[in-house]
Amino acid sequence: MKIMRFHSADGFRLGVQTGDALVDLSEIRSDAPRDLADLLKMGPDILAEVKVAARAAGWVQMKPLEQARVALPMANPSKFICLGLNYQDHVAESKNARPQYPTLFLRVPTSLVAHGDPIERPQASIQLDYEAELAVVIGRSLRNARAEEALSAVAGFACFNDGSVREFQRHTIQWTMGKNFDRTGGFGPFFVSADELPAGAAGLKISTRVNGETRQSDNTANMIFNVGETLSYISRGITLGPGDVIAMGTPAGVAHAHTPPKWLCDGDIVEVEIEGIGTLRNPVVDEVRPSGQKRAPDTKVPA
Repeated sequence: MKIMRFHSADGFRLGVQTGDALVDLSEIRSDAPRDLADLLKMGPDILAEVKVAARAAGWVQMKPLEQARVALPMANPSKFICLGLNYQDHVAESKNARPQYPTLFLRVPTSLVAHGDPIERPQASIQLDYEAELAVVIGRSLRNARAEEALSAVAGFACFNDGSVREFQRHTIQWTMGKNFDRTGGFGPFFVSADELPAGAAGLKISTRVNGETRQSDNTANMIFNVGETLSYISRGITLGPGDVIAMGTPAGVAHAHTPPKWLCDGDIVEVEIEGIGTLRNPVVDEVRPSGQKRAPDTKVPA
């Protein structure tokens, strides 16, 4: 089952894809949740109930998929935890040692943008990079879990682009600043329920295209720490709950690894595609100063 959160005249709504249409859950029940996290908090059986309701829906409860303006799957995830250095080829191109444990950092909600909305290259630096990542969405509470148990707590998956401002990422050994510039991380467009994919979304092709050029191409089978291991490790210290998101790291081929680096620029189109989940597409625009001016065309920083 694929679920999309979308804009409507009365706010946001959730819809289930059925062919080339969306079943509008708010047309089935006026009190239906309008945020994916709120839906998942209704309990472990809610996705099965939604699937049954969507199958029984009539045309009056649907809208054409092409007319839906996509929104973020959830407005304010209580936790958005990311992995770095989780594909060996990316570890090598980054000139790092293979990690012994998952390398974790956090993203904040203001850094996220929906499918179709622009990613902003900031005024502060031209070093805006892309990172295709598998996003794992948690469906029930998880603490001190074994890897197998952790997998059973996964509600589903989505595409994520961990847009990174490399210059600021390297200012210190902590990556928080470079990973959290406003409106740099694409997320969506669909949440795909776990029952539609292999356990832990293993063995799926993952890629990034910029203006149609393939920059990253790998398989989720090549992650150093798989989904179950990662969730188990996190749950040893952090309780994960419905609607929490874990992004599973990126393959080789990022912009900073090219010679010269292929930083994202105003006008670029970035697409992150994961087999069985879909394609996340975002244009890139330069951040506009309060005066309304964009970046000067000759602005440079060291590569």
